[in-house]
Amino acid sequence: MSDLVVIIQCQLAHNRCSGFACSHSFYERQGAFVDYPEGTRYLSFTCGGCCGKGVAAKLEHLAGKLRKKTELKPDNVVIHLASCMTTDNHHYDRCPHVDYIRSIVAKKGFTRVVEGSFVSASATELRSRGVYRDYQQSTSRD
Repeated sequence: MSDLVVIIQCQLAHNRCSGFACSHSFYERQGAFVDYPEGTRYLSFTCGGCCGKGVAAKLEHLAGKLRKKTELKPDNVVIHLASCMTTDNHHYDRCPHVDYIRSIVAKKGFTRVVEGSFVSASATELRSRGVYRDYQQSTSRD
């Protein structure tokens, strides 16, 4: 069970993408968000830019707010590394810093990580035709 879903988006992609598709998918419980129960909250922010080191301060801030303002623990949080970071897609290829960012997430005490958020039908089609590379998505939601 999770009480909070955090989507971390690529800073470069976020410069041209509002994140609407990811948040809409969450609220509609589609794709990567299909199994989240009603009442699960949502938050998004960016990685902070290449190389992703800026995400450390954001996660530290989040952890502090969770401690001070809620009863939520890091185990109540699922971190989604957005599809703009983890797949070959319209914006860019897979982020070369994903493993580094995952290590920062773990170091900050967040162990439930999912690669992916929204994936469009056209990207799925292009991936099936070999236009975009297909990367295995690793998940540790539970």
